[in-house]
Amino acid sequence: MSSPATTASLPTPTTAGTPGSAPRLRAPRTKRHSPGRPRRSVLLTVLTGLVVLYALVPLLWLVISTTKTQEGLAGSFGLWFDGDFALWDNVSTTFTYNDGVFTRWLLNTLMYVGLGAGGATFLAVLGGYALAKFAFPGKRAVFAVVIGAVAVPGTALAVPTFLMFSKMGLTDTPWAVIIPSLISPFGLYLMWVFATEAIPTELMEAARIDGAGEVRTFFQVGLPLLAPGIVTVLLFTMVATWNNYFLPLIMLKDPDWYPLTLGLNSWNAQAATAGGEPVFNLVITGSLITVLPLIAAFLLLQKYWQSGLAAGSVKE
Repeated sequence: MSSPATTASLPTPTTAGTPGSAPRLRAPRTKRHSPGRPRRSVLLTVLTGLVVLYALVPLLWLVISTTKTQEGLAGSFGLWFDGDFALWDNVSTTFTYNDGVFTRWLLNTLMYVGLGAGGATFLAVLGGYALAKFAFPGKRAVFAVVIGAVAVPGTALAVPTFLMFSKMGLTDTPWAVIIPSLISPFGLYLMWVFATEAIPTELMEAARIDGAGEVRTFFQVGLPLLAPGIVTVLLFTMVATWNNYFLPLIMLKDPDWYPLTLGLNSWNAQAATAGGEPVFNLVITGSLITVLPLIAAFLLLQKYWQSGLAAGSVKE
């Protein structure tokens, strides 16, 4: 047995927080990331802000410049308003200038988009559905041709297309713009990928067992499931046809068949011609009017467009 003196000399245990207790080191706290909350990145936020400024500043300049007169464009700061608010006068003059040719250009553009982009979307849907759901000899060769066509820029085919249409006597007619717009290799590829994931093969087989033919199966079973992809392809082809400039430039000579892109460029070139009248205020106003339908289309079809772009990104 130990003596009382020995027992008294032993240190008595103390609890943390009491005087004389030894300090205990605490483990450093680490920030835990919640799965439901996205990570914050200052660099990513700054880069996103720069991209937003890059996209919105030109649009802001366009809106502000539309409110200025021809003299105000040269005598005022670009990103601020002038003393004279001439928005409504510019819009009215744009539609009445040169016997109202701007209205004709607008209708031409709507025709090219309706027939060209609409037809390209319809053909892409048919081709993508067939390539995704039917097996046939040469399917790999078709895939290689489609990928190769996507890689070829449209400007490289403009001159051969012009020579071919010139031999057929179709230049300087609306068909010279509409027919080339019917071909969209990227839209075909996009619908091919989308139809592969969006339409279950079992659903098609069930429709065939119930006695539905291939046409009925496509329109009643496949087409509703392809709606997000159709809207996505339609937006891409519509923007490409609406902003098409080089093809109408080499195909059309008659100003009555000009689209908006070519017509506004002819107004812009008036200032460089001898005795020409500069109408930069009308060019800017016409550009704003040209952009508005595209903005409206994206806002109205945004839900379908986003779901179409995300299709196939997650494999179940």
